[in-house]
Amino acid sequence: MAGHSKFKNIMHRKGAQDKKRAKIFAKHAREIFVAAKSGMPDPDKNPRLRNAIIAARAVNTPKDNIARAIKKAEGGEGENYEEVRYEGYGPGGVAVIVETLTDNRNRTASDVRSTFTKHGGNLGETGSVGFMFERTGIIEYAADAADADTMFEEALEAGAADVSSDEDGHQVSCAPDDFSTVRDSLIEKFGDPKEARLDWVPNITTELDEQQAGTMLRLIDVLEDNDDVQQVSSNFEISDEIMAKLSE
Repeated sequence: MAGHSKFKNIMHRKGAQDKKRAKIFAKHAREIFVAAKSGMPDPDKNPRLRNAIIAARAVNTPKDNIARAIKKAEGGEGENYEEVRYEGYGPGGVAVIVETLTDNRNRTASDVRSTFTKHGGNLGETGSVGFMFERTGIIEYAADAADADTMFEEALEAGAADVSSDEDGHQVSCAPDDFSTVRDSLIEKFGDPKEARLDWVPNITTELDEQQAGTMLRLIDVLEDNDDVQQVSSNFEISDEIMAKLSE
């Protein structure tokens, strides 16, 4: 998200997640399983697994769930998941990237396409909107993790590209190749972050009116409710005034 609506949009997503905790835990367990299966089951030797565990802990995924997913991968059990990325347009021409882990491409493609169609959008070809985004490492800390100057200095020393801080918290961004280094350095200084992920950050945004905004938020909710969908990124911009109306 971009501009002044960013944190309100994030709060909307968090509110939806709170109602679906079991589903959120399952999505994190799936990522941990795939990460452990695709590399070493030791997070110290597998950066993707380490990040998956950090992300799972950030949403309070039970330790048993994490251990079970790793053990399942070690035993060679479970489904074979593919990583598939879908790109398309939402209401108002908003660009949307949907990242999935699926054991059935046909089912997932059908579900994602249907969701776009029902919410005023359309699914495009891979690469149709990707040029509007930049792959970026994002590490987020609560506001009380450090003061703005300390976070800025430590993050830049670790290799971060940018830091933004306000009353809602600190957001550190970095190049994808520097992500693991920056994340681990900040963890040493400040403990586990609220979130640490590779994200698609828009380089241009599309502002939505109230009707388009409501439909767009419903589109994201339905996509995120899909068991196969791991992450949804988009370039919409919603004003504070419209967001306040939609939150009533």
